[in-house]
Amino acid sequence: MPAASPPTAPTTSPKAFARLFETDRLAVFPVATGTAANALALAQLVPPHGAVWCHRNAHIEEDECGAPEFYSGGAKLMLLDGAGGKLAAGDLAARLAAYPFGVEHHVQPAALSLSQATESGTVYSAAELGALAEACRRHGLALHVVGARFANAVAHLGASPAALTWQAGVDVLSFGATKNGALAAEAVVFFRPELAEGFLYRRKRAGHLFSKMRFLSAQLAAYLHDDLWLRNARHANAMAARLAAGLAALPGARLAHPCQANEVFVTLPEAAIARLEADGFRFHRWGAAGAGTIRLVAAFNTEARAVDALLAAARAALAGRAAAAP
Repeated sequence: MPAASPPTAPTTSPKAFARLFETDRLAVFPVATGTAANALALAQLVPPHGAVWCHRNAHIEEDECGAPEFYSGGAKLMLLDGAGGKLAAGDLAARLAAYPFGVEHHVQPAALSLSQATESGTVYSAAELGALAEACRRHGLALHVVGARFANAVAHLGASPAALTWQAGVDVLSFGATKNGALAAEAVVFFRPELAEGFLYRRKRAGHLFSKMRFLSAQLAAYLHDDLWLRNARHANAMAARLAAGLAALPGARLAHPCQANEVFVTLPEAAIARLEADGFRFHRWGAAGAGTIRLVAAFNTEARAVDALLAAARAALAGRAAAAP
């Protein structure tokens, strides 16, 4: 019998992603979840004795159950503050300039991780990303972007995916599709392919090399075809904008953050929140206990009538509170 052919290497530069990002210099690895994409990307960039700088309310800090620390073998998350869920380049540069690099008693900063759009529903412009990337380069940090809502950010800004990633200095993107219509399909995109050396083994060891990987890849191909990903995001953003405008017009309601993607954060009286819950609406409470802020999210399949139904319920809830006031 002839010797078996060696297994072919996975395609790490699919044409669809190359067209999308206007570059052939990338490596792409599908995975099933955003948590896996973020944790494995950061594990590739950061050693166990390293540190990842991120916003205090970043998804990797608050919502991934220690996955980045686990997959990196113990890297530490260093938390920074910033209004509206965003970090400012000047603040980052100042913190890095004062950090004891090279001192063995301290973890060594290796990456900055940003969310685009942020956990507060705001977005970074290309200029803001570029300024943060420059601060990273000055101190030898890689720049990773959590892109679970990357499509929504692109739709809001009207900028090209290239302008918001590698052209701005982003090294690695966790490219999200699941929150925008796909079923368990994400991708880790390296814009410096040399950083991806050995990543295929890391992905396999983590259990994210599917024997039926074509089912993830087929989703991503369909997602990118004919700008479906952007059409989905534009619709979600439009529904969120409709919801935000309607809520902002109601007495007693206040938007906690600008609505720049598909999330709306609104502060309401506790009685009104309880009334909405009693009416069957489900949402996350956000921020400190008792702050009265809730998060509402529009999706690729959100209907205008659903938005209007919530607005009508919120109007009634707030009117009921007002009527009961002395």
